[in-house]
Amino acid sequence: MSTIKVNVVSAEQSLFSGEAKFVALPGESGELGVLPGHTPLITRVRPGTVKIVMPDDSEETIFVAGGLLEIQPNHVTVLSDTAIRAADLDEAKAEQARRQAEETLRNAKDSVDIAVVQAELEMLAAQVQAARRLRTVGGAH
Repeated sequence: MSTIKVNVVSAEQSLFSGEAKFVALPGESGELGVLPGHTPLITRVRPGTVKIVMPDDSEETIFVAGGLLEIQPNHVTVLSDTAIRAADLDEAKAEQARRQAEETLRNAKDSVDIAVVQAELEMLAAQVQAARRLRTVGGAH
């Protein structure tokens, strides 16, 4: 069976390093699926989940708040400022942070503040959505 080396790294830590047979993640232009032998590519990653399918068909899911993706035929690297293992996602905390960011946006005065808060809101909305989706999938088992 052919595999690909996968590394998912945040500013704080390495969240995953190992072999996989498939990786799916939200690329800049849409959902990307990566198999061993994939054409080299460097692109941005949107906020969302990275799904890593291991050789034994078990899965690891990691939320990333955006970042960069490098694909080589035998290696995938995801670099993200913020990355959280699916098991550590807290929907309530993310929802509370999203509400606080919306309040900050309502009070923002200049375009730089507005742009920063809008980017944070996009990331938090993706985090809430990922937590909900993972809870639903996890609850279905």
